[in-house]
Amino acid sequence: MDSKIMTALGDRVLALGPKPATDGPYKHFKLTRDADGVAWLLFDRAETSANTLSSDVMEEFDAVLAAIETERPAGLVIRSAKPSGFIAGADVNEFRGASDPDMVETRIRAAHAVVDHLEALRLPTVAVIHGFCLGGGLEVALACQTRIAIEGARFGFPEVMLGLHPGLGGTARFTALVNPTQSMTLMLTGRTIDARRARSLGLVDTVTQERHVHNAVKDALFGRLKRARPGLLTRAAGFGFVRGLLAKRMRSEAAKAASREHYPAPYALIDLWETHGGSKIAMLRAEQASFAKLMVTPTAQNLIRVFFLREQMKKAAGSGNAVKHVHVIGAGAMGGDIAAWCAGQGLRVSLADMKAEPIAGAVKRANELYGKIIRKPTDVRDALDRLIPDMDGEGVRNADLIIEAVPEKLELKQKVYAGIEPRMKPGAILATNTSSIPLQDLRTTLARPERLVGLHFFNPVSRLQLVEVVSHDGNDPQVLKEALAFVGAIDRLPLAVKSSPGFLVNRALTPYMLEAMVMLDEKTDQRLIDAAAEQFGMPMGPIELADQVGLDICLDVGDMLRTKFGDLLPPTPAWLREKVTKGELGRKSGKGFYVWKDGKAEKAQRPETGPRVTDQMIDRLVLPMSNVCVAALREGIVDNADAVDGAMIFGTGYAPFRGGPLNYARTRGVENVVSTLRALAERFGERFAPDPGWDNFK
Repeated sequence: MDSKIMTALGDRVLALGPKPATDGPYKHFKLTRDADGVAWLLFDRAETSANTLSSDVMEEFDAVLAAIETERPAGLVIRSAKPSGFIAGADVNEFRGASDPDMVETRIRAAHAVVDHLEALRLPTVAVIHGFCLGGGLEVALACQTRIAIEGARFGFPEVMLGLHPGLGGTARFTALVNPTQSMTLMLTGRTIDARRARSLGLVDTVTQERHVHNAVKDALFGRLKRARPGLLTRAAGFGFVRGLLAKRMRSEAAKAASREHYPAPYALIDLWETHGGSKIAMLRAEQASFAKLMVTPTAQNLIRVFFLREQMKKAAGSGNAVKHVHVIGAGAMGGDIAAWCAGQGLRVSLADMKAEPIAGAVKRANELYGKIIRKPTDVRDALDRLIPDMDGEGVRNADLIIEAVPEKLELKQKVYAGIEPRMKPGAILATNTSSIPLQDLRTTLARPERLVGLHFFNPVSRLQLVEVVSHDGNDPQVLKEALAFVGAIDRLPLAVKSSPGFLVNRALTPYMLEAMVMLDEKTDQRLIDAAAEQFGMPMGPIELADQVGLDICLDVGDMLRTKFGDLLPPTPAWLREKVTKGELGRKSGKGFYVWKDGKAEKAQRPETGPRVTDQMIDRLVLPMSNVCVAALREGIVDNADAVDGAMIFGTGYAPFRGGPLNYARTRGVENVVSTLRALAERFGERFAPDPGWDNFK
């Protein structure tokens, strides 16, 4: 064992073969040889915490492979020296701003040559994979003869999230190895799978623990490991008619998720496989051209932009979260789900309410959520243990952060604060999940108003990543810093906003939803209104969204914003108040604009003949959102246009392939947006008047 060293990295001890010299010839790789004459190639990209494949990394990789060829070792083991995982994929920085498909194809061809070089080595090759193995990283692993996964490894092709499909040979090698209905599904959805699932699919040959790596490597190199073999359906897919049948089914599945016009990548992948899946050489070549063509589409470039918006918002959270115990007051839909999410992220959470039923309901929903998002039953149990029902509200005394999530009534919230403020620890933060009451009004009765912030979560908490971190002009800056770090620590994306009615997201969404009500008043079919928004690319139409949010909440937010912005907002129709009075509140009451069954809106098919979606309908719904975003920038509610786009995408699901409401306006052309808004204002009223902020918007 003395020639083998175990390298301790973080809490993970990696078996990395013989200790490499500190002054090796390579920048991103270390190459050693063990007593059996086996070469160990450790990938350790300089100055990064995760391995990614950039042009200079690929160039050096090729040089290393050439050196290995001349040295003729007994075998080759490829491993990552990073505790975070194997390879996280391509370096996305190199995709930004690509506009010439020929240039992209030239670069991709060069990268392909390196992976082909690895596959063609005339010696046994083994990839040992821990942690994340994604995209280009998985494509490198697929070019090795054997793949050994360490327990806990994750595999996937997330390229589709960037408007692309795999581009380093993965489309050909993966479908040749694994049943195409499963390999194609993984590439089409971007989902990740764990080591056990990868083993059952035949993507990896064995799963082992770190301490058994050396034995597993020997078994693989010296022919003792039984390798995964392509199954019957994989072989049958060599026939064009089989692929034709499967491809047809895949297209209809893809169409349920997204249209070809908005998201071309899944369809390009299906076309590629259907046409060339019978020949590996043809498919490898066609993959390069298809990938290059996708890379320069507006969809891919906007989704790459969204990838960086997320990174930017993560950075804004900062680090050094000091919150260990959260106390949530109000176990209703929002409060209960916020508590469940925080406990699922490893924090101790006490959940208080006046009644026992809401707390019991919140724990039941938490159990359902954990069943979906947490893999190990013991981890589910631990998360539920951290969620503590607290009828007496004793958790206030020890909590580092108190989140108030009681109904939107100023006096009620102030009464809650009067009861808890004297019992809080000196360093604790008081946060409100209000979506509509300005913090200036909430802080008036507080002894320490500088410790009050807004933490505005979005529904459903487990799916929407945004949290608005709301400040008022009397805040202690350190409190804001701590609040941002807390949001990052629970795996959410913070947006710093100054307190003003509706903050950013609700203020931008309200005109979208109220305009839909005005269209209903004009006797437009509600399904047509929803279809107009969906045709633009919104995840759901404004009428269905109003039902989801709750018509009572829409009405409250609309009324509150109208008191501040008056005729800049569409009027609230009288029949909407009547619906709310009758208790037709949308999804939560089973009936609103639609009838809801099992959490889904029942929609009859629209007739084949009759009115169709028009550009004007789409403009009436979406341009006011861009207009409000520009107003919020001009007023200094938010200080960064990119963060506004990120917030609308991660807080509302605003069409990601459009890159956000401000990016959409920039792409469409500010002059065009302003003149369209003016024309709408002349026809429908002053609420469409372009904001003065457009004059300085770039």
